Amino acid sequence: MKSKKVFVSGCYDLLHSGHVEFFRQAAEYGDLYVGIGSDATYLGYKHRPTVYPEQERLFMVKSIKYVKDAYINSGSGIMDFVPTLDVVRPDVFVVNEDGACAEKERVCRERGIEYVVLKRTPQQGLEARSSTSLKAATCQLPTRLDLAGTWIDQPYVSCHGGGWAITISLEPTFEVRERCGLSTSTRNIIKSIWPMRLPNMQPEILARLVFCFENNPERSDGFVSGAQDAIGICVPGLCRHYYAGHFWPEKIETCDDEATLTWLEDHLCMIPLAPRPVGCVVVEGRDITPTKVLALTSAADACWEAIMRHDLDGFAAAYRASFDAQVAMFPGMVRPAMAGSGDAAVADVPDIEGAIARWKAEPGVRAWKMPGAGGGGYLALVVDDVRQFSSRHDEAIELKIRRRIS
Repeated sequence: MKSKKVFVSGCYDLLHSGHVEFFRQAAEYGDLYVGIGSDATYLGYKHRPTVYPEQERLFMVKSIKYVKDAYINSGSGIMDFVPTLDVVRPDVFVVNEDGACAEKERVCRERGIEYVVLKRTPQQGLEARSSTSLKAATCQLPTRLDLAGTWIDQPYVSCHGGGWAITISLEPTFEVRERCGLSTSTRNIIKSIWPMRLPNMQPEILARLVFCFENNPERSDGFVSGAQDAIGICVPGLCRHYYAGHFWPEKIETCDDEATLTWLEDHLCMIPLAPRPVGCVVVEGRDITPTKVLALTSAADACWEAIMRHDLDGFAAAYRASFDAQVAMFPGMVRPAMAGSGDAAVADVPDIEGAIARWKAEPGVRAWKMPGAGGGGYLALVVDDVRQFSSRHDEAIELKIRRRIS
């Protein structure tokens, strides 16, 4: 009987025992073929060069006994493997739980390929390894997730009516992917100053320093990054910040209550999607009116109050209302435009509305939103119970809110 063809894809830059064990498990489904991200793809996606060049990575992967053959992917971005997939024409496509996303599943479904998600498990007797954990051993910079009211930090929005943005600062317990709505541009600015961790200083002062450093008055594009990114990263716990026509908020309030932070962790998770493509435009077609801004700020008020009460129904309703208000002003969050034209540009746009339709229909899902400016990256979900939901969906990312150091 002819063996099935199995395909996996990744960069495999810091090759480790976790990769080898993943290859071993994938090879149990048949003859294993590996697509490897090119140096150019890695640089474009991670904004830094690989440790090992592509030909060296190809040599190492081909030398592993579980691998039938390997190739350098000719595509770009997170879906760079698609041309290789169409050459190999596998029966099975295997991903680990960190690499699963709706776009990969859709590509397999369209081609009649079985899609398999494996849990990350180490070889017996060995320590669990991942590229993310190896990098995390040196870099502990947090990221942020916006919960409600965001876009209000832009003066062209808050000039129509002041209101709160609500954010949480997240421990980097997962790979913080570029162009995915988690404020990686601000995080990379921080990394250029403090490569491994934030300095031990008053968080609000730190946030203001980061905001001023990122928004250099000499920058040529004329764009000012919203303060919610710097505040969301630098201020631990749950935070809300009030904007009224200015770039910096008039006031900042925080919540470090352990029961509240744990309650949020019990009901929030993220689902990875394809990242926002280069050239993606989310502000085209924006329509900002006082009525729409009032809907945004009212939803943020309701969201904060529901969190304080630990009211899941109220939280989910306000979370959805805030996202609906964002999309009403910025439809490009879910239907982004692409610079350029033609089939190639259209093909790069993630099917965000399709992903939302799929996940909102899943049992246990209460609410959904795109983080940051949208256009791709993640769906941030409110669910009945994170652990139960994660046990049914391997791709779900559980979140750890950063606590204030006393």
